[in-house]
Amino acid sequence: MAQAWNRLIAPLIDENPVTRQILGVCSALAVTTSVNTALMMSVALTVVICLSSVLISLLRHHIPNVIRLIVQITIIASLVIVIDELMQAFAFELSRALSIFVGLIVTNCLVLGRAEAFAMHNPPGRSFMDALGNGLGYSLILLIVGGLRELLGQGSLLGYFIFLPVSEGGWFQPLGLMQLAPSAFFIIGFLIWGIRSYWTRQAEPAKFPLVRERAGS
Repeated sequence: MAQAWNRLIAPLIDENPVTRQILGVCSALAVTTSVNTALMMSVALTVVICLSSVLISLLRHHIPNVIRLIVQITIIASLVIVIDELMQAFAFELSRALSIFVGLIVTNCLVLGRAEAFAMHNPPGRSFMDALGNGLGYSLILLIVGGLRELLGQGSLLGYFIFLPVSEGGWFQPLGLMQLAPSAFFIIGFLIWGIRSYWTRQAEPAKFPLVRERAGS
């Protein structure tokens, strides 16, 4: 039980797939202009990673090693198609806002990485907890980035004004930069810096340590 709980909790901060493993960054840059799109992307990816990990874990003893990646991608792609169709049917506006990025879950390193590294070697229960933890960790970062970008770029959260912009008779001047992809890049960079500064064990050792020159050499 303790191991299962750790698999769920560790990816939130300590082993976060975005800030620690630097996975899924492309979608974090593209779909975080608002909390709504970040939330929808988070739900879609979490559902796909959980279902794919459980299915791959159930089939792991029946998948030939030489075609395991093909089978994994086929399972993930099938789930993504189903999720994309459901979104188009029940949340068309958000689906249109997410554009092609739902389909690109198929190529998301996080989904395929957990399937290959964990689900292929562990039973369904542990695989589900690992997938859910990584999905929640990914979602946490997307919601933080999406919240900051929407708040500072539009003055709102979930479509409701928190800071009334000048165009609506208020005092807040939205920052146009926050609606551009580079802003997400900088926010994620600051998150990584902050987390690794606080939890120094996450800091990676320098590959090329600085060599101090001796005086007179």
